[in-house]
Amino acid sequence: MVKRFDCYVVRHAEAGKRGTVADELRPLSRRGREQADAIANALADAGITRLYSSAYTRCVETLEPLAALTGMKVRTRDGLAEGNDASGLLDLVESATAPIALCSHGDVIESLLTTLARRGVPLDDERAAKGSTWVLTRGRDSVVAAHYVPPHGR
Repeated sequence: MVKRFDCYVVRHAEAGKRGTVADELRPLSRRGREQADAIANALADAGITRLYSSAYTRCVETLEPLAALTGMKVRTRDGLAEGNDASGLLDLVESATAPIALCSHGDVIESLLTTLARRGVPLDDERAAKGSTWVLTRGRDSVVAAHYVPPHGR
């Protein structure tokens, strides 16, 4: 019997307007903080063992409420930053031995969805709205299913 578990890929919550500070320093908006709290509440009991994030402020801030609830630290990874393909994200998911949560950007998550679809993984949606979560079900060595969870309040 193959042990299955879920990994959670979160698109960062809503952030402040572009151009007000350097993009990598842009924090969450008030609505984004509410989305981050909702994500934390939804995932607090999911058995997550590690938290990974792009180093961009808005991504780290998206996982901070979950880190506070679980007592874990948010670990940053360059491969989750804006402008990357899905390879860094997939490496983390496919090397996981227990549930993990990752926070990244829309372009990385869109690359992830394209890659999963090419591999024949069933996707129940194609969206990646800010504050949403993709639940990736892991089989023995790879992702076997992907389920979209829209952002809180939508």
